[in-house]
Amino acid sequence: MSIQFTIPSWYILVPLFLVLIIFFGIKTFRSRVYSVEQFILLLTFIIYSLAVLHLVFFPIDVNIGLYANQTPWYKSINLIPVLTIDIKTFLLNILMMVPLGISLPLLRSKSSNAASVAKLTLCASLSLEVMQMVIRVTLGSGRSSDINDIIANTLGGVFGFLIYNKMTQLKAVRWLTDRFRLG
Repeated sequence: MSIQFTIPSWYILVPLFLVLIIFFGIKTFRSRVYSVEQFILLLTFIIYSLAVLHLVFFPIDVNIGLYANQTPWYKSINLIPVLTIDIKTFLLNILMMVPLGISLPLLRSKSSNAASVAKLTLCASLSLEVMQMVIRVTLGSGRSSDINDIIANTLGGVFGFLIYNKMTQLKAVRWLTDRFRLG
């Protein structure tokens, strides 16, 4: 017996988006926990996060049984840094995490230096790679886990923070970010 089908991203991400919008909308407009500006920040961060999930995980090709991928799951993990880099993928992973580095100081007051942003981005990237491996093991998806992705994602988060830091040196930008900042 063999099970094969594809899970498109909108099956998962659209309901998740709706639940998050309703949750934060109620907290903003009913409980007045957040200002409208902070709600906009949360909304853009939710959209960004869902876009990252779409790029990293979907579509998920479920392939279990007789016609499953015969390559052992542990052979889809690349633990050799730098020597096995695909430059295009590396640069795209950096670019993907720049918005996270820009957003973290606005979302968390504790993310006020490059080291804390690097640590959070590293944790987020490691989580994505581990989840890719778990999906590979359990559902037979063709995704692989790569140490170079973790390095690139962490660099992207730090670059985003450095961009944020430079931009907030301008008085007008600092005034604007102060209105949107959560903590």
